[in-house]
Amino acid sequence: MAKESTHRAQELKDLGWSNDDVVRYAELWDYRQRWGAINLERDDRQFLRKAEAALPKILTNKTSIKKPINEKSYYQRICFFLEAMNQAENKLGLAKGSRGMWPILLEEELRALDYYEPVLGLPDTIKAKGLEPVREEIVKSASESIEALQLLTFDFHKPLDVLKTKESTRWRPLREGIETKDQNYPVLSQIAVDDFRKEARSQLVTVIRETLPSLAESEKPYPPEDWSNQ
Repeated sequence: MAKESTHRAQELKDLGWSNDDVVRYAELWDYRQRWGAINLERDDRQFLRKAEAALPKILTNKTSIKKPINEKSYYQRICFFLEAMNQAENKLGLAKGSRGMWPILLEEELRALDYYEPVLGLPDTIKAKGLEPVREEIVKSASESIEALQLLTFDFHKPLDVLKTKESTRWRPLREGIETKDQNYPVLSQIAVDDFRKEARSQLVTVIRETLPSLAESEKPYPPEDWSNQ
């Protein structure tokens, strides 16, 4: 399906839509082109979807294949850092049920991405930088309030530095801007893991829904607590 370069108000009129609805569609279409769907009210987004669903599809000879989310660069970057932390934790010999805060955060971010399936194109990845201070604040706040905590070390820069010696990559550090010497790696005991995961899940899902432009028109509800992509 091709993306139209102008609104199709006349086609709606030909389909029998009222003049008021046709004018509203044209105005909302122009507004979205200028300012983006995220700035529209919910009922206006719903009206646009209804209008565009009523229009006949524009066909081309090209076939578009949607790339799975797990093949998107941003998603693979988060998986890369999560795997690096998993490997580090295996070597640290953590107590049974213990878990680092950072891998829990990344697991919950990936879970939210799996559920909502954002486009993760350039607009999304630019806006996704807004997740970085959120992650930092979640870890900082939990570290100050949770007693069942063990402070270990992890070199957040090293995994990406090693990767760059093997292949060319444009991936950014997970914690861009932190000093190399900041290697604090808070680990939760088993009794604190579930509560931290619930808090991290709640905050990350909300921020992802509100931050990524491709989810601006999504009406998908919050994922059920027992939802899993497995």
